[in-house]
Amino acid sequence: MSALLDTAREAARVRHLSYHTERTYLRWIERFVRHSARASGRWRHPRDLDESHVQGFLNYLANDREVAASTQTQALSALLFLYDAVLGRPLGHMEGLVRVKKAARLPTVLTRDEVAALLSELRGVHALIAKLLYGAGLRLSGALRLRVKDLDVERRQLTVRRGKGDKDRPGILPDALVQPLVDQVEAVRALHAADLAAGYGDARLPNAYGRKHPGAARALGWQFVFPATRISTDPRTGLMHRHHLAPSATQRAVREAARRAGIDKRATCHTLRHSFATHLLEDGSDIRTVQELLGHARVATTQIYTHVAGLNGLGVKSPLDRLAEPPVEYHAARAAWGSDAWAGEPLPC
Repeated sequence: MSALLDTAREAARVRHLSYHTERTYLRWIERFVRHSARASGRWRHPRDLDESHVQGFLNYLANDREVAASTQTQALSALLFLYDAVLGRPLGHMEGLVRVKKAARLPTVLTRDEVAALLSELRGVHALIAKLLYGAGLRLSGALRLRVKDLDVERRQLTVRRGKGDKDRPGILPDALVQPLVDQVEAVRALHAADLAAGYGDARLPNAYGRKHPGAARALGWQFVFPATRISTDPRTGLMHRHHLAPSATQRAVREAARRAGIDKRATCHTLRHSFATHLLEDGSDIRTVQELLGHARVATTQIYTHVAGLNGLGVKSPLDRLAEPPVEYHAARAAWGSDAWAGEPLPC
């Protein structure tokens, strides 16, 4: 097992997969091997297993484990990587594969008052990150990966690097966050100077950038805007770096802030991104603009927010609420008949 995982790990790094993707693929490969061992009663190497075994595992996830469509797709991607990139034997067609159907779900969206209440309960760096998620529509990973050089205060713009699909995209920098971000960069500058004095200060650079530009790792521009509280060892290189904050810290802070604010909805970091898109559409922003700000490859993905904005923003009144109001004809007839003649007289037809 360990030799197989080491080979898969090396193949992932050759292909420049992210560390998160690498760990996810290795976990699914291990689960697949263990499931096959339980099913057959003995350990077998994946090279001795064919499409029927892969199909059986994926169907087990769908039928017995009742996983979500995204989870099954993740497992399938990991096994396609295993057989193609690691074993050099791409999988063939699996006719009996049961694919979990992805249900259409409306995103949870907070009202503006709820957003304000949630943000008011946050403090420090987590408050600044949460305001970026709502103010610029960023994913949490995109906000945490921001480097100092990615902020353009004068143009009120930021750049999200290696977002979903490994793409860069521009984003807006809210006026309200300009001074807080300037202050945050100054704090990063002081922390970086202390790291350099202690013999550290090298940021982890993408791919081979450090070899092409010696010294870039020690430049302030490459430091994370939201650095971790302590220096840690890079699991891939073994070098000491100050990485960005762990996502779990901000996720926990947002959940606790929502609880203190009395918000009964499931309010997460991603809920702030949903709220950003919905509120922009309610304010009249063009859907193509919102698509670009969110980094969606297809406008169809962005259109889900039009349903939420339509329900919340059009002011449609239920017919049930109309029952409590006198009909329009009633008001018109009363006005025409006159208040004095109204008493004791039948309403004209």
